[in-house]
Amino acid sequence: MASAMRPFVAHSALAQLQHAGRRTFTTVRPSVIANRARGASRPVFHQIALRQSIRRASTESPAAKAAPKRRFGVLRWMWRATYLSVLGGLVYTGYGIWVMRNPNDQPDPDPSKKTLVILGTGWGAVSLLKKLDTENYNVVVVSPRNYFLFTPLLPSCTTGTIEHRSIMEPIRNFLRHKKAAVKFYEAEATKIDYQKKVVYISDKSEIKGNSSATQVPFDMLVVGVGAENATFGIPGVRENALFLKEVGDAQAIRKRIMDCCETATFKDQSQDEIRRLLHMVVVGGGPTGVEFAGELQDFFNDDLKKWIPDIKSNFHVTLVEALPNVLPMFSKQLIEYTEKTFKEETITIRTKTMVKNVTDKYIEAESVGPDGKKVLEKIPFGLLVWATGNALRPVVKDLMMQIPAQKDSRRGLAVNEYLVVKGTESIWAVGDCAVANYAPTAQVAAQEGAFLARLFNQMAKTEEIDQELKKLSAAQETAPNKETRDQVFTEIKELQKRLRRVKQMGPFEYSHQGSLAYIGSEKAVADISWLTGNFATGGTLTYFFWQSAYLSMCFSTRNRILVILDWAKAKIFGRDVSRE
Repeated sequence: MASAMRPFVAHSALAQLQHAGRRTFTTVRPSVIANRARGASRPVFHQIALRQSIRRASTESPAAKAAPKRRFGVLRWMWRATYLSVLGGLVYTGYGIWVMRNPNDQPDPDPSKKTLVILGTGWGAVSLLKKLDTENYNVVVVSPRNYFLFTPLLPSCTTGTIEHRSIMEPIRNFLRHKKAAVKFYEAEATKIDYQKKVVYISDKSEIKGNSSATQVPFDMLVVGVGAENATFGIPGVRENALFLKEVGDAQAIRKRIMDCCETATFKDQSQDEIRRLLHMVVVGGGPTGVEFAGELQDFFNDDLKKWIPDIKSNFHVTLVEALPNVLPMFSKQLIEYTEKTFKEETITIRTKTMVKNVTDKYIEAESVGPDGKKVLEKIPFGLLVWATGNALRPVVKDLMMQIPAQKDSRRGLAVNEYLVVKGTESIWAVGDCAVANYAPTAQVAAQEGAFLARLFNQMAKTEEIDQELKKLSAAQETAPNKETRDQVFTEIKELQKRLRRVKQMGPFEYSHQGSLAYIGSEKAVADISWLTGNFATGGTLTYFFWQSAYLSMCFSTRNRILVILDWAKAKIFGRDVSRE
């Protein structure tokens, strides 16, 4: 095509030049023509220009290179945005860690302010401390443990999926970041005298000084000591079963699991004894019992049977529940899904089975047979975990006996809609030790603690406004003239409006966010409150939601990072099968 165009281009250029030459020739002056006629040589300028023009026209000019198309532009910008987001997240996390490691100086308590004593470092107490303005009170915290424990992930500690220190947050790390200093005493509250407004505390640690028992006066008291494990008066439970409420319980269960496995492989062990040692029994079909059973079966499937193959054919997990089904707080479809998953995992569920007696080697349980008759049978076990029910602590029982208004309460301290202990004016109760017509869960305790923080902050504002009103009233009486009195009166009206707004806080209302439970095999169930109804789901995707939800609920960035690392470590290297 280019070669075919060359003659045409050359011919056009030649025609243009000839036309230009003719125009030039016709415009030449007569004197120039006369000079040429007298013998002057003909100039060759036009011939040279003509040849150059023809040469340029006949030469093919190189085509301009097309600009390369910008490919993957969107992906490039997405990568840049991701890079900047990750960088910003790292900077933000690093700054948060630096702030956490370097607390500021705190002002000392002001003796003129009221003393607020908080008993416990559980969900209710810590949620209260988290949002409480400590500048308004002299705050004193009393607890036998100097850390906050993230209990929803405690079943994972029993099998080594998560290290126990990853879900513990030292309470002093938290208190040092409050605006004003908070006193902490690692002690157990042994008695509360609500009339004298005194709490008697005792040091229960192994090392004691000259003072191991003393008393702490209070103006306001919050009881958040939680509850003990309920045995329902069944003989042998406390002596032969293990509980799952504290870090020490998880460590004891971990050691017992490995003890049973190692003892079962001992030389010349009888077959019946091997089956007994490798039979793990969990009593309680609530979230704690179900999650522990799922974690234990995962531990066996993923690790134990690989490293101790001799136990492969005898290891078995049984879940015992007195009610007709497990997870009674979940929807019916999730209960059925859990039972189906447990069946696939070879976990036996024994519903409508009540434990009557516990020995060191078996439990006596009463169940309903196919014919409807009650049958008493013996169920041997190597490990028995008791994960059902709460009981009152002695200090709570003693306080209830002192208050006449508490005589009809059996499950805990009866409180009103503002969580004030009935029969008192300056004592509040949160968490498992309080009876507020809600389930004894961490979610309820956390919301109760946050409510009390808002209440106490508003009470402090109310007192501050009252003091200002008294000063203004006195100033109005001594005002020298009418103009000054009117000005003070205007200020009084503004403060009264502000006081009415502050006092408009309503009673405590629990907002149920949903229920979560891990059921093993990287599956979970979730019953979530959504708008005006519930959204029920279960499976592997729900397991990822369960992980993300618990990560967001962890107390600090430190806890979140450690839990993520523990999950990754267990996934890559497996769980540790050593005894300790």
